[in-house]
Amino acid sequence: MNDYGNELIITIVKRGWSEPVLAAARGAGAEGGTILLGRGTGIHEVKTLLGIAIEPEKEIILTAVAADRTDAVLDAIVAAAELDQPGMGLAFVLPIRRIAGRVHMFRKDEAEGPGAPRAPV
Repeated sequence: MNDYGNELIITIVKRGWSEPVLAAARGAGAEGGTILLGRGTGIHEVKTLLGIAIEPEKEIILTAVAADRTDAVLDAIVAAAELDQPGMGLAFVLPIRRIAGRVHMFRKDEAEGPGAPRAPV
């Protein structure tokens, strides 16, 4: 287990699939995510056009979640991205040892109720 109880779900899908993945992740308890662009080079990526290799564009979604939500969020991502089908992409989870900049997460835990003082950002 990590210090803060957070994990990072990394999802790699075909371009255009990130929005359904993020919507599913949010629906399962994630608070958001970050989308990066990349290129695929896996066995399902080899395609040519007039003899020229095409490297398909990918979207990489980074989603930091509380460890107790990881399974539900990952299951929702797998369903939304059809990751049980060959060539659709992949997702994996890494522990987060330290995290910074996710201030809203800590404020929820610190607040004792309405009007409770909050630390400055």
